[in-house]
Amino acid sequence: MNIVVLEELKAYIDPLTSDEYEALERSLLAEGCRDALVLWGDVLVDGHNRYGICQKHGIPFNTLQNTRFQSMEDVHLWMIEQHLGRRSVSDYQRGVLALRKRDIIAARQQAQRTAAVEQAGSADVADAQTDDRPPWDDAPAPVSRAELAREAKLSSNQVLMIERIHSQATPEVVGALKAGEISLSAAAAVASLPADEQRSAAQAGKEELKQAARRAREAKKRPRPDQSGEGEDPAPDAKSLQRRVTQLERENAELRAQVEALQAQVQRLRS
Repeated sequence: MNIVVLEELKAYIDPLTSDEYEALERSLLAEGCRDALVLWGDVLVDGHNRYGICQKHGIPFNTLQNTRFQSMEDVHLWMIEQHLGRRSVSDYQRGVLALRKRDIIAARQQAQRTAAVEQAGSADVADAQTDDRPPWDDAPAPVSRAELAREAKLSSNQVLMIERIHSQATPEVVGALKAGEISLSAAAAVASLPADEQRSAAQAGKEELKQAARRAREAKKRPRPDQSGEGEDPAPDAKSLQRRVTQLERENAELRAQVEALQAQVQRLRS
């Protein structure tokens, strides 16, 4: 059987730790591969670690075709759903997976609205008069932060912190969070600092990260400096600003989608 391993899918979910990988290897050697590998055609979707271990030791395995996949987005959504239900996934990982799901759904909604607008623009006037619903009327409402929190089994505040970390934290801070060197709330505080300061704190180790989080929280509590500019904190670097802009643009797009959905509901009620 020709099984294709795509690095895009292999890296889509955080890899196992060395301890987790060794435990899985021992289990497969002792009990065999009991769960089938999931395929989309020839592409391996679920079971990358099991497949690698089975290939290494010559362990037999079964495969299962998922015929519901229509696109790579479907594959990503299925992978997210599978991992959200696993207890071994950390709070941060669940939050990131939920954010990925939100982004995929938002992109699909935007594509639906664009296609509906184009279709409505080319329709006959008579046809348009028989159905005066806006082109986005059938599109699902955007996923709210509260819905994300419920799905990821987190609080709304945790989702907010994960959003900040995901959009503003440097890879070094994210790595420290995944390694358990810093808490979720501390990582969110450190993510508000300039990128150079984040990297320096992460490279200095656990204690410096705690100190950086404390400095960030204290800076947030301090009153704003006067207009003379004395005592101002250093300006954030360009990458931090760009990450913040990206986050705000995404939030604005979600708000616009919510407004459109509410307008659609109002129009239906009036008619």
